[in-house]
Amino acid sequence: MAGKPPTSDPVQDAPEVGAPQHSAVGIPAITNALKISQQQMGVRRTALTLLRVNQKNGFDCPGCAWPEDDKRHAAEFCENGAKAVAEEATLRRVTPDFFAAHPVSDLATRSGYWLGQQGRLTHPMYLPEGADHYQPLTWDRAFDLIAEELTALDTPDEAVFYTSGRTSNEAAFLYQLFAREFGTNNLPDCSNMCHESSGSALTATLGVGKGSVLLEDLYKADLIIVAGQNPGTNHPRMLSALEKAKAGGAKIISINPLPEAGLERFKNPQTPRGLAGGGTALTDLFLQVRLGGDQALFRALNHRLLATEGALDTDFIREHTHGFDEFAALANTTDDAETLRATGLTQDEIDRALAMVLASRRTIVCWAMGLTQHKHSVPTIAEVVNFLLLRGNIGRPGAGVCPVRGHSNVQGDRTMGIFERPAPAFLDALEKEFGFAPPRDHGYDVVRAIRALRDGHAKVFFAMGGNFVSATPDTDVTEAAVRRARLTVHVSTKLNRSHAVTGARALILPTLGRTERDRQVRPDGTSADQFVTVEDSMGMVHASRGRLEPAGPHLLSEPAIVARLARRVLGPQSPTPWEEFERNYATIRDRIARVIPGFEDFNAKVARPGGFTLPHAPRDSRSFPTATGKANFTAAPVEYPTAPEGRLLLQTLRSHDQYNTTIYGLDDRYRGIKNGRRVVLVHPDDAAELGFADGEYADLVSEWTDGSERRAPGFRVVHYPTARGCAAAYYPETNVLIPLDHTADTSNTPAAKSVVVRLEPAQQG
Repeated sequence: MAGKPPTSDPVQDAPEVGAPQHSAVGIPAITNALKISQQQMGVRRTALTLLRVNQKNGFDCPGCAWPEDDKRHAAEFCENGAKAVAEEATLRRVTPDFFAAHPVSDLATRSGYWLGQQGRLTHPMYLPEGADHYQPLTWDRAFDLIAEELTALDTPDEAVFYTSGRTSNEAAFLYQLFAREFGTNNLPDCSNMCHESSGSALTATLGVGKGSVLLEDLYKADLIIVAGQNPGTNHPRMLSALEKAKAGGAKIISINPLPEAGLERFKNPQTPRGLAGGGTALTDLFLQVRLGGDQALFRALNHRLLATEGALDTDFIREHTHGFDEFAALANTTDDAETLRATGLTQDEIDRALAMVLASRRTIVCWAMGLTQHKHSVPTIAEVVNFLLLRGNIGRPGAGVCPVRGHSNVQGDRTMGIFERPAPAFLDALEKEFGFAPPRDHGYDVVRAIRALRDGHAKVFFAMGGNFVSATPDTDVTEAAVRRARLTVHVSTKLNRSHAVTGARALILPTLGRTERDRQVRPDGTSADQFVTVEDSMGMVHASRGRLEPAGPHLLSEPAIVARLARRVLGPQSPTPWEEFERNYATIRDRIARVIPGFEDFNAKVARPGGFTLPHAPRDSRSFPTATGKANFTAAPVEYPTAPEGRLLLQTLRSHDQYNTTIYGLDDRYRGIKNGRRVVLVHPDDAAELGFADGEYADLVSEWTDGSERRAPGFRVVHYPTARGCAAAYYPETNVLIPLDHTADTSNTPAAKSVVVRLEPAQQG
């Protein structure tokens, strides 16, 4: 039997703290995954559901975007993937009776954990202006309300259409198509907050804003550098690939301010050695870099490569790159003392890294938010590209760039056109295919959307999935901005805080999950199962088919919601066959095939078990669709964040019982934290200098350049082996500390990994 949801928020005022672990996964991961799955789904449903995760005839795990090998294990999921599936396939339900018993004013006081534990949404719900309770309504009435607000706007640019990375390719394509036919490019998405810096840097340097490696490249690599990433929690299945690479002779360098258990030792639960407790040591060299010191580190390595005879691939540089001389001139001015200040490393550590680089013919660099969420993230990633170009490690098997995405289709959504700054060629293709003139002006990204809501320039906010107010920076500013909207709409599977922070009116539209069967009615009245597709972190596109019965009879799929809304808003004069798209998703894929390069014969390709690989010119042919027609070296000054005396640099991060803003539990097993989330990890020497003993409580106060301050109260100080001068705490609790204007240059991504904070004795005991 599945367990019941909690009726009250658990007490978190006294987190238990033990020593951090030095290995990941193993039997504890199996135990925890099954425990949570059975609590949410029951025994039988757990077995039926988990055995279909990431299978060729099953559904894509909503937990992350890591790809699968062609040969799949029977249990092709990780602990956190099981948690994600359990939360979606739960037997718990949030019905209209729940909303009758819980006013919005009560929901606003609840934790994200409590809200998420209540279960699946079952009915469309409406919050009238001035009311404190959501009430049920029909789908037709919901679409009428949205149409009333949208058609009353002075300009389509007063609407914002946000997308979460869980949205399928088919739904995302329809969503951007509707927004553009309506008349706006206001299509912010979660990429704006994570890998936008990667896309900006890679597009400028290589011509393609995606990674250049496939899974098999990891197995061919001599050296894999994992920078600013914690795969043990955020992409656990990546550990299996790293273990296989190690077995093939690869070396691994880990670069991170925090030691992470998953990169120390991996206990693979699908091998006898892993179950016996031995596991595989993954990291050969751990470089504990200061927050934001990665650009300085890669610049130092590049400087040393330039000075080492025979280290460069001169043929590749001559034939395939542009800008080498300017880059080399700047790199040759590198100051060793500044490098050590910026990185916090020793010269011996950098020398050891250089020796491993020189011993490798095939090198891959993987990264995640630790590189993308700084003010200087774009030049940092461009410096990584410089590093790879010097030795010809682009377009070579076993080598390349590997930005590791989070949401399971965040990359696919961008491919489908979810982007506030679309390329003219994409808009041209839309116009040719659908017969309307899409808008050409750039729209709002996430940060600009918040400013527009704050300033009254945006009046309708529509979210396709996600938890916008908890995912975004400057929580108080964001929530006040959202409350200024005339209407907020959320297409959701479960409750979250964004449902309690609303505009004057609000709608919750319940939708199918990945695990559920999607049946659509044909013109003759019969029904047919549909499937959707997703793109993983390495550009592989494959089908996803749910098999569970929907959580309730009133749920609609995301494509159906978009299609019906478009028919209501755009009217019969729309040239787009919205009703046909709702009834048969293959017709959506036919249109995608004619609009987006690489998707030709989409339906035939995706019918193959395992799907197909999208083309990637730098990888496939060493051709670079940049402005110069070559891979571009860049010459940017080295930057790194600093904190004044008595302050620390704070990074926000996930706990192990967390997926983005979804909180599965209150433990962070690998870091030794139990039953609490309001903790701040500080090096013991820094804590001593600041006067905080382990176990004392502090308020975190961020300081911004305009003199403003933001406060997050009541965090237990945990003495932890992080880099000196650096601290770490969980989001979304610390998003309140990130100024809205603290963003990366070029990409405008919130700089959540380098926030200047001071610790003050807790004001509330």
